[in-house]
Order: sequence, then structure tokens, then C-alpha cells
Amino acid sequence: MALNATLPIQDSVASLFQARSTDVDEHCAGLGRWRLSYDQISAGAFQGSFTQLSLPRLEVFREITSQQVRQYGQLGAGSFGIGLPWHGDGEVNCNGASVAGAKVIACIDAEVDMCTPKAFEFRGVVTSAALIEELAAHLDIELPRAVWHQLRVIEMAEAPVARLRAHLAAVHKTVTTAPEAFDDPAARQALEDALLFEIMDMLPTARPNDPGRSATARKRTVDRARELMHGSGDRSLSLLEVCKAVGASPRKLGYCFQEVVGTSPMHYWRAMRLNRVRRDLKHAGGGETSVYDVAVQHGFWHFSQFSLDYKRHFSELPSETLRRARLAA
Repeated sequence: MALNATLPIQDSVASLFQARSTDVDEHCAGLGRWRLSYDQISAGAFQGSFTQLSLPRLEVFREITSQQVRQYGQLGAGSFGIGLPWHGDGEVNCNGASVAGAKVIACIDAEVDMCTPKAFEFRGVVTSAALIEELAAHLDIELPRAVWHQLRVIEMAEAPVARLRAHLAAVHKTVTTAPEAFDDPAARQALEDALLFEIMDMLPTARPNDPGRSATARKRTVDRARELMHGSGDRSLSLLEVCKAVGASPRKLGYCFQEVVGTSPMHYWRAMRLNRVRRDLKHAGGGETSVYDVAVQHGFWHFSQFSLDYKRHFSELPSETLRRARLAA
């Protein structure tokens, strides 16, 4: 399969972006054109890094996050992304399915919504869906339309997945030891062709991972519960109200969340509200805002317990977050 016959050598230069952060929102803001939001689910100080090598036709990324995180949003309209979990202290949960073995996460012009474990490393490639369709037409490849326009866990043939892993490992070794190698247009062309070759070799073997009817039902229950938790307006719903709304007992809701998100509904619910409080405090530059008012607004009635939970989750007191926001203002 010769990609040079379909697309000319590009003269554009490569660019390398690398960033580190100790705050999940700052980490998310450093993802460039990706329109993603992150919520920190597990408790503890956050450490994150993001490396992106931008080539003429695609971007190669490596992301490391120390805490369990929910990622949601979009890679950008018309984007095709394929990601491989590299390391982690647990499973990646994506649409109710876990990723292991020859499974990959593919996002074709779709919304992203997944939960990643602690100490997680993620590597992959992002390009345009139009380029993938153009190559498929030139190379007479039938694309897996069943996974188009949605984020899915996809099972692939093992050999091309292993080769893509080897290419990504080599890319990031070169980024670390000899990044100037990407200054050579011929080297950039060769790398792009190698990555696109493996992606086009993988796609005809792709089949959506079928989690089964019961797993699909659990995913619907969790989706409805999260919709209520995230979209309840100015007042945070209680877990009892959420259970009533989705028609599930606390035990059933707990089982569903553990399977789909990898944590309990109580922990997820508290983490989401703590993230909201933190963002409100970080944007409170004026002198009128108080930590107590923001905490109560998000459903924390026991203030001393809230302060302990906040410090455990973000490794600083809420008053320290507010003080830093006022100094910045």
C-alpha cells in the first residue's frame, strides 16, 4: 500500500509542544485546539504532562495524568483520533466498555466521554476524517461505518495494533533524544506514511466492541444519572433525588457506576461538585465571594467536612484557591 502515490510530500515544518501542569484545568487548557473538559475524580495532588508533535497531515500525542479523570468534549469538528492506553492503575471506561489487548479507542468526528484511571498514559494519533476517507477511496478500503460519528472501543487485528504501538514508542523516544530529526521533510513524510499505513491497515479489521445488553442498560442508567448531576442548574441534586429520577436503588446505581465509570456514585457525585467549587473559586477575583457561599451553592452543608474533602481532593484548602485567584485578579 503506497501512500506517496496518493498524497504529495508536504513542505510544512513540524512543531513540538510540551507542557506540564499541577492543576487539571491548566492541563486541559494546554491541549491546544482540542475542545475537552476534564474533571478530577480521585483525590490527591494532580500531575499531568502533554506532548504533541504536529506534522503536516497529522498530530502524534502522549498524555500522562496522575489522577483518575473524566474527559469529555470534542477533538475538533471533522477529526479522526485513535488512541492506545499505555499504562494505568486500572481500566479505561469508554461508553460502558473497557479497553485491553488489541482494543483501541477511536473517535471519528464525535463527542469524547471517557474515564481514565490513576497513573494513566495515553498515546495516539489525530488527523482529519476527510483524509481517512480520501485514503480509503484511493486504496479501495471499506471503512467501518458502524463506528463513525461516535467514540467507541474497537477491536482490531493484533498485528497492526502492535506495529502502531512500536511506531508511537519510537516517535516519543525520538522526541526525547533527538527532536531535530523531525526537521527533515523526508523524515516527516516517512513517519506520516508509516502511521497512516498502520491506521489504514487496522480499519478494515475494526469491529465495535459489543458490551452486551445488560452493559448497555447500565450505561443508559449512568448516563441519565450523570446528566442529572451535571445539569441540575444552580442547585446540586442529592443522590436520593438522582436515584428516584433514574428509577434505581442506591445498590443498583452503585453497581452501574462501578462498571461504567470505575467508581461509586457517591464518590463521583462529590468529586463533580468539588470540581465545580474549585472552578468557581478560581474565577472569583472580587472581594465579595466567600468559600462558604460557593460551597453551599454546590450542596455542601457541613462546612468543616467540606474543607477536609476539598483539601484531600486537591491537596490545598479552598481558602488557598480563593486567595490565589484574588492575587491573580
